[in-house]
Amino acid sequence: MNHPASSVVMLSEDYTERSVPFPVVILSEAFGRDSGRMRSRRTPILSRSRVPHPFAFFWRKGGRATILALLGLSLLTACSGEKPTPTPAPELVRDVTLFTAHRTTVSDFVEATGTVRASQSAQLSSQVMGTITRVNVHEGDRVRRGEVLITIDEAQQRAAYSGANAGLQASQENIAAANADYALAESTMKRYQMLYDKKSVSPQEFDEVKARMAAAKARRDAAHAGRTQAEAGVSQASTAMGFTKIRAPFDGLVTAKLADAGAIATPGIPLLIVEDPGHFRLEATVDESKMGAVRLGEAAPVVIDALGEQAIAGKVVQIVPAADPASRTFTVKIDLPANSQIRSGLFGRARFARGERQSIFVPQTAVLSRGQLQAVYVVGKDQAASLRYVTLGAASAQQIEVLSGLEAGDQVIAQPNDRELSGKKVEAK
Repeated sequence: MNHPASSVVMLSEDYTERSVPFPVVILSEAFGRDSGRMRSRRTPILSRSRVPHPFAFFWRKGGRATILALLGLSLLTACSGEKPTPTPAPELVRDVTLFTAHRTTVSDFVEATGTVRASQSAQLSSQVMGTITRVNVHEGDRVRRGEVLITIDEAQQRAAYSGANAGLQASQENIAAANADYALAESTMKRYQMLYDKKSVSPQEFDEVKARMAAAKARRDAAHAGRTQAEAGVSQASTAMGFTKIRAPFDGLVTAKLADAGAIATPGIPLLIVEDPGHFRLEATVDESKMGAVRLGEAAPVVIDALGEQAIAGKVVQIVPAADPASRTFTVKIDLPANSQIRSGLFGRARFARGERQSIFVPQTAVLSRGQLQAVYVVGKDQAASLRYVTLGAASAQQIEVLSGLEAGDQVIAQPNDRELSGKKVEAK
């Protein structure tokens, strides 16, 4: 067969009738000097050309099976191409309400969180050890000042009181005897004084009478002191008996009952907690770096989550001067107005004004919750919507502040509802 130099590659005489259906471009004549040897070894050659077949090396090293496998693989690769699938056009959503984000001047403030506590609260405990015989109140009961709330067994204190009374009676008898002795010694002294003045008694006898009167006076004074001590013992025993009855220190509300009848009352262990329900405070913690915004006597709006988002007018009445070394915060006490719904232990947030700042607000209906994150749909210049996660701040009646994630001029979908709009083109109303 006669073929031009760029023709189809043919095998040697043994494979003359098997043409290889794969076009090969002649690379160069640099390998022409090997064509003779290839023909002498009955290996594949390029028809009527001095340039060796590009697979001659593989033919020599690996044999016919290798060259045929490579040619078959090339043929399959050339025939396996497919046309690319066209990308479908994005879905169009019509009548979408858009909102343009813009910066607004708002009041800047420092927010501090805290706990509502009664301005007057008392933990009641026993001052004597004994068995509780009766508890007269429960949680939620209102009590009056001086009312007996808990009674403790007073047998031991009553015995001590009886002993103190007996000691007082004994001291009174001692005083009577001492007074009689002193009266006698005083009379004797007066008589001996007259005799001594008349030189009727010796100085020795006069000194003995005088000494007996001094001793009688000392015994009388000691008896009086003993009575004072006995009276103190009676008073102490009476007070101890009073400790067996725990009374309300002021008009208030029982908020905790920590013991029941039959339990052992121990000094210092709380048994009841009583609070004044008419006066509460928010004890908020403020970071040391933000204390410049807190001033004594200034108004501080307070929001108690349990009562809704309506702010309550509070007033800073105390700033604890020492910071907590663990958290580096100060405690600020804020008086709250009377409100029957306020209870101790509620969570509250106080705000302290410190000027103005620029911020971005969006409608609350534009914000979507994705687990613990919040996001909005932003429409780009190509009118395609994309989900963007944002960090939110304080909320007002209908809008909410965006601290990060949006820039002024961004187009936000105001009411996405539950629709999935990511990647879809939108058309505004």
